Amino acid sequence: MLAMDTLDLRAVFAAEKVVDMITHEQNEYLSRTGPGTPMGELFRRYWIPALMAEELPRPNCPPVQVQLLGERLIAFRDTQGRLGLMDEFCAHRGVSLWFGRNEENGIRCPYHGWKYDVTGQCVEVPSEPASSGFCQKIKLQAYPCAEIGGVIWAYMGPAAEKPPLPAYEWVHLEPSQRFLTKRWQESNYLQGMEGGIDSSHVSFLHRGDLNSDPLHRNTAGAKYARSTNTVFDILESRGGLLIGARRDADPGFHYWRITQWLMPWYTLIPPYKGQAANGHAWVPMDDHNCMAWTMTFHPTRDLSNEEVELMRKGAGVHAELIPGTFQPVANRGNRYLMDREAQETGKFYSGVRGLAIQDASVQESMGAIADRTKENLVATDNAIIMARLRLRKAAQAVTAGEHAPGVDEEAQNVRSASFVLPVDGKFKDAALDAVKVRKGEQHVAV
Repeated sequence: MLAMDTLDLRAVFAAEKVVDMITHEQNEYLSRTGPGTPMGELFRRYWIPALMAEELPRPNCPPVQVQLLGERLIAFRDTQGRLGLMDEFCAHRGVSLWFGRNEENGIRCPYHGWKYDVTGQCVEVPSEPASSGFCQKIKLQAYPCAEIGGVIWAYMGPAAEKPPLPAYEWVHLEPSQRFLTKRWQESNYLQGMEGGIDSSHVSFLHRGDLNSDPLHRNTAGAKYARSTNTVFDILESRGGLLIGARRDADPGFHYWRITQWLMPWYTLIPPYKGQAANGHAWVPMDDHNCMAWTMTFHPTRDLSNEEVELMRKGAGVHAELIPGTFQPVANRGNRYLMDREAQETGKFYSGVRGLAIQDASVQESMGAIADRTKENLVATDNAIIMARLRLRKAAQAVTAGEHAPGVDEEAQNVRSASFVLPVDGKFKDAALDAVKVRKGEQHVAV
């Protein structure tokens, strides 16, 4: 397959023996991300969004529990401001270090006083004489961290494979130009990620909000996106897939929505004119839960106070959260505040309010891990089929000792886009130009 070229899906399927349904074994391969699994080893080759920087706001602040790729970890910021991310449990008797005291450049277990620095090294065992050297023999698994773009990132893979720091456009903007949230989703990461690259569902699941959401309504793109006549054109990129979804626009024209899928779990959502751009990261906590990160950013201006306040309340692609948690107010436990009257009248097409929770409701309804052996895929699912293929091939390459794809600036520093073309316009040329990051210029949108 050629980089940044239109994919001949039939040829790919024939060469790779890909069909529109996957086996139980293939589903397990893609869904399992714990230590030692092929996908888990692939994901450990990337910088992983672990925490929002504000979760560790100052030196010696309380530690925070973190779950990533099936590992239970503890994060803290020491007296000097250094970041630590390591095994949650004390090596002595297995007590959770969430109960620990963050003091004097280390976190101390409250049970017997064993203390660890940010590298996981045990630096003090009060019951043992320092001269014994016992504590030097004790070290918890720890991972390097970096703070950039309002996020604390973790690298959990081999030191020799550690990639450059993330180069996504939003990471390098001023804090006033971006707004970040994350929410706990009760499903495998793959369901969320596949929803992010499935542009065809916008016409149904989100059609009510395209009229009403204050961050999308009254744009030409929101009007055209309601069309259910969707045709896909997919380009393979250095770091993933460039997914073009074509809909009818005004007579003689097509409306194109360009979604970027970037390895291993990022999606950049097609923007609407005059609005900020958005993206998601679907980060596995374990095989049954993921943290859905949402990034809203504008390359040329600050986000307004009104925009930020709306997003805090669940507007756009964000979700309103229960204070002090990352759980959405509308969640599985309360049936996503389903409103059957609103569904019947068409106020909210699905009966669920808000773009993010509409996605969460249908994705979580599939079960903790969707049974993809029962799927019946169609042409609008080609991007999902291709993403699954790329993930498997990347994991196989890492297993064979090769480097993970999409870790460099060229792969990551791209945009999503939306535009209108004449029906005989050249999609590929327009798409490759529209997704370029031009510093100081707005993204291409209608």
